Amino acid sequence: MNKSTTSMTALWNKWQETKDQEAGNLLVEHYMPLVDYQVNRIHSHLPRNVDRQDVKSLAFMGLVDALEKFDTNRDLKFDTYASFRIRGAIIDGLRKEDWLPRSVREKSKEIEQGYETLEQTLQREPTVEELANYLKMPEDEVAEVLKDTLFAHVLSIEDKTDEQNDEPRENLRNTIPDTYEIQPDQQLVKQENIHELIQKMQELNENEQMVLSLFYKEELTLTEIGEVLDLSTSRISQIHTKAIAKLYHLLSA
Repeated sequence: MNKSTTSMTALWNKWQETKDQEAGNLLVEHYMPLVDYQVNRIHSHLPRNVDRQDVKSLAFMGLVDALEKFDTNRDLKFDTYASFRIRGAIIDGLRKEDWLPRSVREKSKEIEQGYETLEQTLQREPTVEELANYLKMPEDEVAEVLKDTLFAHVLSIEDKTDEQNDEPRENLRNTIPDTYEIQPDQQLVKQENIHELIQKMQELNENEQMVLSLFYKEELTLTEIGEVLDLSTSRISQIHTKAIAKLYHLLSA
């Protein structure tokens, strides 16, 4: 164990045993790159009016929450745990806010009305170019408003109150038609397959389970998983390939 590792272990012990404020501050400082990484990754996909510092504040609260709740006795790296908590804090915070300015909301409604009119006239879905011509708006502006509005709807899909009069309404999620709904017997087979898959995954070693979970559930890249587990990308790729092969063999058997 090198000097740096020994120092970090001492900080963690001091923090978890006595909640020493200085130790906590040093741990926050050490793990701030996790905050910056998640902020950069998420903020690049947000509407332009969303302030990066607001997102960083949410991420910072996620890091502090991770420090408060992490148990060093668990067989899990703090970087992994904290990354999940930070990302969750950002998404939860974004869901509670309406990030679209009033001007964008108004343009969004105008575009929606124009879309419905053109759809009835053309008897098909209008293109962005046709919308722009009809509304006498730049095509780039129409595309940008549509993108920002779409992202806002994704964030607020669980919202239960009308934004204009605060009267209770049904979840937006419940108003979206499911055109791919499967039949009850198909759902039963699917659940049985998932249950069997979960059982077989428990026969994999810890690294294999972790790599599959981070890759398919958390949607991290192989390179990102390597950074979390402190392994090379090629090694993560080997673990992934081996885990898939083992699962195929277990399920086939």
